[in-house]
Amino acid sequence: MIGLVDHERVDAELYDDYENEKAREKRLAKEAREQERQAKAIAAGKKVTVPKAGKGRGDTVFYKVSCKDNGKGMPHDDIPNMLGRVLSGTKYGLKQTRGKFGLGAKMALIWSKMSTGLPIEISSAMKGQKFISFCRLDIDIHKNIPNVHVLEKKPNTTGWHGAEIHVTIEGNWTTYRSKVISYMRQMAVITPYAQFLFRYRAGTPEKNVSVQFVRRTDVMPPAPPETKYHPSAVDLLLIKRLIAEKSKQTLIQYLQQDFVSINKSYAERLIGEMGPDFTPKMLVKDLTDQQLVRIHQLFRQAKFDDPDGDCLSPAGEYNLRLGITKELHPDMVATCQGNVQVFEGHPFIVEAAVSLGGKSVKPGLNIFRFANRIPLLFEQGGDVITRTATKRISWSAYKISHLQDKVGVFVSIVSTKIPFKGTGKEYIGDDITEIASGVKSAIQQCCIQLKAKLVRQKAARDKLERKKNLSRYIPDVSRAIYGVLASIANEREAKRQKYEPDSREILHKVADKEVTEVTLSRKLTQYVDQVDAELALDYATQSGLVKAREPISLAGVDWNQANYLELHSPVCVMKLLS
Repeated sequence: MIGLVDHERVDAELYDDYENEKAREKRLAKEAREQERQAKAIAAGKKVTVPKAGKGRGDTVFYKVSCKDNGKGMPHDDIPNMLGRVLSGTKYGLKQTRGKFGLGAKMALIWSKMSTGLPIEISSAMKGQKFISFCRLDIDIHKNIPNVHVLEKKPNTTGWHGAEIHVTIEGNWTTYRSKVISYMRQMAVITPYAQFLFRYRAGTPEKNVSVQFVRRTDVMPPAPPETKYHPSAVDLLLIKRLIAEKSKQTLIQYLQQDFVSINKSYAERLIGEMGPDFTPKMLVKDLTDQQLVRIHQLFRQAKFDDPDGDCLSPAGEYNLRLGITKELHPDMVATCQGNVQVFEGHPFIVEAAVSLGGKSVKPGLNIFRFANRIPLLFEQGGDVITRTATKRISWSAYKISHLQDKVGVFVSIVSTKIPFKGTGKEYIGDDITEIASGVKSAIQQCCIQLKAKLVRQKAARDKLERKKNLSRYIPDVSRAIYGVLASIANEREAKRQKYEPDSREILHKVADKEVTEVTLSRKLTQYVDQVDAELALDYATQSGLVKAREPISLAGVDWNQANYLELHSPVCVMKLLS
């Protein structure tokens, strides 16, 4: 197939990289001058750098991308519409969803259609299903309908369930390799309850890549439930769409049943405020365009209770900490989950973590952004998370050097509607005060936790340094003290001043060589060790009040019983026997 394998050219002049005789002579002359320059540089002992040749337009590479999971799978008859029809959903509620466009694998199918023209292949099976659905299809972009090539059932001998998709697309592995690996790594951070295996098969075995991100926990966030729209979050088109689906409803039923924060009494007050043309029992299908505009206008102006956050499903501090520890191995990490806040009728939660140290972490700020538990890789400069971390956090106030220390900043925002900016939906704008405030507060809470740990660490280092300094001066101090005592002990009795009994006893011991410089040095060393041990015990006692010293486990009588319930918290895991 032309484009997927090397093709023998029939008419070379048709191609963009065709070179005539004049251009060839010019290129050879340029290469000769470059070789001469490099030879002179080598003779002079200078370092020579050879520029890399860039890829031309004719060097396009095609890749077969396969993705397989062990999820719930797809119903056999729904596969064509689920993957071959854009905007085929029938959702009329609001729900926190992963992803940015809501298209998923359909975008891969469209890109395959545009770059190679090849169909995609889907294999899927649901749990307990005795067959595997196999489908080969592409999409009719103009009609927005699936073009099914094959749809059949195959035996499911292994009991597998999930989905597997194969797609052939145009790409550039050399340029975007780091982005692909970074995306997988960040996915492993935000979803430590999932296991990822990435393989790249190159033309030669030595260039193959295989990276595995193991699962660390079985604790998964609950699935976000669907909720009704908040009146402040709807536009005129959405109002019309909801009415079209509920044409038999009365106006008061429509307000109560299709929106949150509107009970019966408040709905009656709203209808009274709309004007004399509105009655509670009028059918919504009879509303005119002018009346719909009035409803929308009142929704934007009236005061409603904020929606709750029960419809949101954040990753959780437990999972976020596990993911960061698993992938970055930092020296310390602090996490924080903010309270539910609201922006334009949509609830959102900000989760943050700040880590210090770790492998594969560069000195300075390393910012990792997530929206509805999906990594954001591009257009980082204009993002509210980046701007907050770089411009609004006074890192030095928390004993952190954001220029020299290896600082990891992780911020995850979950909401029923992420306010992305730009067509690529790769960053969240910095012009939303509520989100900017939530991000700043969450990062600051993490920094406060780290500051306490850093202060305790510095106190421990200072104690150790003080012991070293004291031990360093023990020989000089012992020598000086013994010299003074020896000179006093050797004075004649008549010239010697009157001393207390204890002092006279020490002087006699010095004179009798019972107390020497070595004796004084040994006693001072013992005293320094004793004081250091007392301070260390006091520090450990105080630290133990706020920080666990070691993991412990209290075993029950029937510990071997398999049926137990795990209760997870940021500090421990309790197993309750059933």
